[in-house]
Amino acid sequence: MTPDQIRSAAQTLVEAEKTGIQCGLISLANPEMTLDHAYAVQDAFVATKMASGLTQIGWKIGLTSRAMQQALNITTPDSGVLLSDMLFHSGDTIPAGRFIQPRIEAEIAFVTKSDIYGPNITREDVLAATDYVAPSLEILDTRILRADPATGKPRIIYDTVADNAANAGVVLGGAKHAPDAFDLRWTGAIVQRDGVVEETGLGAGVLNDPPTGIVWLIQRLAQYGQGLSAGDIVLSGSFIRPLEAPSGSVLHADFGPFGQVDLTFG
Repeated sequence: MTPDQIRSAAQTLVEAEKTGIQCGLISLANPEMTLDHAYAVQDAFVATKMASGLTQIGWKIGLTSRAMQQALNITTPDSGVLLSDMLFHSGDTIPAGRFIQPRIEAEIAFVTKSDIYGPNITREDVLAATDYVAPSLEILDTRILRADPATGKPRIIYDTVADNAANAGVVLGGAKHAPDAFDLRWTGAIVQRDGVVEETGLGAGVLNDPPTGIVWLIQRLAQYGQGLSAGDIVLSGSFIRPLEAPSGSVLHADFGPFGQVDLTFG
């Protein structure tokens, strides 16, 4: 993709978000698209958002579960940027119409206390740089259609990455824990929608250990001379399948002694 095509694709995503009308598959309009192109579109999309006055507050890691990777025929996670207008807290109500087609996932959030970067980062380095971990929900949204209406072709990993990894929001629970206070592989959640248990899962569903995803993210960012900054919120990856959250949905994620997260969609 040329720089002009990348900028055009990013602007298409901005307009889709602004109007609430999903756009067509970027991968279909740009058959030469690669994963590097997809991240370039994401960068351009985020840059446009930040030019409007938003700031970056962290990162999300996606496609960490084996099932989701197999569904998209990939073997690696993806990442997106968390922006200041994406932060919510347990008990909040999302205004009607804020998102196009929201879904939620249950995750363990890491909040850093120091900068961390470099290609040789380890799990121990990640935990040492973590201020606290917390229960969270990620709000997913997609500015791109899930499938092309004419051909039925589904969106692929390039579309998802370009679309800021389908990232729309982070909902933090009130509980804060030292990163070594719990065995994060065995930390999980029971997720209810409208009082019905819809999903359950354990942290081990995230690359067998939630900090592993953060190691992957830091190593990926190191290729571009980037890293995590003190105070960043990092969503380590979901251990449940995405759960649809139409208007009127009441979500409750019970992480047991780790905490809980409540969210309502207006």
